[in-house]
Amino acid sequence: MKIVLIGAGRLATHLGAALCRASHEVVQVYSRTAESAEALAALTGSEAVTDLNDVTTEAEVYVCAVKDAVLPSLLPVLCKGREDALFLHTAGSIPMDVFGAYARRYGVLYPMQTFSKERELDFSCIPCFVEANSDATLAVVERLARSISSNVRRLSSDDRRYLHLSAVFACNFVNHCYQLAADLLEEHDIPFETLLPLIDETAAKVHELHPREAQTGPAVRYDENVIRRQADMLGGLPKEIYKLMSDSIHQSQTANLQSQTTKE
Repeated sequence: MKIVLIGAGRLATHLGAALCRASHEVVQVYSRTAESAEALAALTGSEAVTDLNDVTTEAEVYVCAVKDAVLPSLLPVLCKGREDALFLHTAGSIPMDVFGAYARRYGVLYPMQTFSKERELDFSCIPCFVEANSDATLAVVERLARSISSNVRRLSSDDRRYLHLSAVFACNFVNHCYQLAADLLEEHDIPFETLLPLIDETAAKVHELHPREAQTGPAVRYDENVIRRQADMLGGLPKEIYKLMSDSIHQSQTANLQSQTTKE
């Protein structure tokens, strides 16, 4: 397929590379920033453009991988004169119908992964969630998705919002906790790498155990003395997060124990 990438950020960079590996032709990359557009265009062997009016009308698919807030103002210009093309966005929390007033064929291709330009990823292992406004269009979106991923699933806009929310907890919030841990260690000249075996085992456990069963630490037994001392040790770091997380862990474990007792 002849594809235009709208956006040149982290997701677009990985997606563009995957599309090229799957023998699709990325004909253009649009970004408001020339440097970003040119970098991804060089990677995909395509043309870089920074003006929406310069985006070709000859592509079959236009993939919007931009910030959520940009889509409403971008689509009226992008879709004009291209109404019969296929338009996709890659966002987890934006409904498919954002295209409804502007295009005849549209859908979603949401790769659920954390992307950094500095890290290579095997895109074929990334779960891609798809949706489209008709059965015929969905077949095209699925064919495109399956050309770059072996894990393609249909998911509605409403359910995708909850998937994205769960990903925020499982990825973004967890990574912020890594950052807080790194800041605490740096204050005492302890390398962050010291935690890597613990981090790896924590992630590995949930491949075999439900996260509730894998939970350990002072909050599980609600050891108030330890929790109080550790909160006092945080200094300038956010004690509120520590307390809220400890309370949440304890409440979850208590509710689970009560549920098991009731079943027995």
